[in-house]
Amino acid sequence: MAISRGVKISFGTGVGPFPHGTQAAEFAYLVKYGMSPSQAIQAATTAAAEMMGWQDRIGSIEKGKFADIIAVSGDPLKDITELERVKFVMKGGQVVRDDTK
Repeated sequence: MAISRGVKISFGTGVGPFPHGTQAAEFAYLVKYGMSPSQAIQAATTAAAEMMGWQDRIGSIEKGKFADIIAVSGDPLKDITELERVKFVMKGGQVVRDDTK
């Protein structure tokens, strides 16, 4: 109901039923309960930044913003659970995981 009424929903990592390191499972729940995969990804990026008032610093990949980047093998817009199988992570401009080799 909240989604259909335009309520802004933010992905969270500090609370909820997902133990630390398993929060990516929340994407599948957001889609299961009515969000499109694109909306679920936006809940974790742009919407979360806006709800914290940090949209000038985070939430999108733009010059001058902080950005951590992940990569997956498949298309999360077709299968949101791809975000549970991260292959590459860049944090603070440094590669911290690369399973693509």
